[in-house]
Amino acid sequence: MITKEFGQRIKILRNGLGISQEKFALSIDMDRTYYASVESGKRNISIKNIEKIANGLGITLEELFKGL
Repeated sequence: MITKEFGQRIKILRNGLGISQEKFALSIDMDRTYYASVESGKRNISIKNIEKIANGLGITLEELFKGL
């Protein structure tokens, strides 16, 4: 399922930066519990929030979806 795959992808990328969920969510102006539900694949996230995540990770949308 794409939501679970997307969640796993952003978790790997975030962990690669060595940032906690809470710190990352705050840095992109997103509620921590909302962000946690995205990482766990329980949310159908909007494109605006996907863009926030990509920007927070310092990557393009294309890079974010690479391999999904």
